[in-house]
Amino acid sequence: MSFSESKTGSAASSLLGRETPYCNLYNPDLLFPIPRCEKRSELGIDEDALPFNGLDIWTAFEVSWLNPKGKPEVRIADFAFQASSPNLIESKSFKLYLNSFNGSHFSSEQEVIARMEKDLSSASGEAVSVDFRTLDGHELLFGDLPGVNLDGLDVEVTDYSVNPDLLQTLSGTIEEEVLNSHLLKSNCLVTSQPDWGSIVIRYGGPRIDHEGLLKYIISFREHNEFHEQCVERVFNDIMQRCKPEKLTVYARYVRRGGLDINPYRSNFEEEFDISRTPRQ
Repeated sequence: MSFSESKTGSAASSLLGRETPYCNLYNPDLLFPIPRCEKRSELGIDEDALPFNGLDIWTAFEVSWLNPKGKPEVRIADFAFQASSPNLIESKSFKLYLNSFNGSHFSSEQEVIARMEKDLSSASGEAVSVDFRTLDGHELLFGDLPGVNLDGLDVEVTDYSVNPDLLQTLSGTIEEEVLNSHLLKSNCLVTSQPDWGSIVIRYGGPRIDHEGLLKYIISFREHNEFHEQCVERVFNDIMQRCKPEKLTVYARYVRRGGLDINPYRSNFEEEFDISRTPRQ
């Protein structure tokens, strides 16, 4: 039986919201995979015929281990999880797993990367890539989100529960455009802690009403769901309501506990601009 088959569980049975001991000795069993299928089934998404490709890109700022002489090494790490993987990784378990490297000796950076890729691939059910960066130099350049920002629109908002009915198209108008907003906020599925984010929507098809789209984004404000699930819900709702031929939805969430999670889903793009925003 594989890791992902034997250790998966629901969000409610994870370590989120519970007091947990700190472990600084390498322990891959700390990872807690959660099947994606439950939420996707709720949205009517067929696991065997996903309407998108994409990645969940995690950036970790608290990665450290000991070299053979006991000297600490520190890195910034980027993890790329396939959207097609059976499981996502619950974030607290991921933090605990990363912390378990802190007091463990490894022969090289390459060994640490290999361990992480093996453990995370096993837990998620599909290959995960790991990339390390040093803290010196200019590797964390900030950039503006691509496209037109919607946040200056003077809209009246009364609905803070997800409402796909807010999504409307303008008849007879075909458009290709990129839109973004920094007003995305959702809450953790288990703890209800706030998750702040920015979102980019690139599409081709009937022109989407900008005011309705902004109000729809704001309607996530009291919604409880994981980052990856929110992005898939936005993708699914826009596809169902606005019927674009091409669609990419990409979110950059503010880091919490040294980790940020940045999912993107697309039915036509393999790569997407992942410049960091100043709030990250």
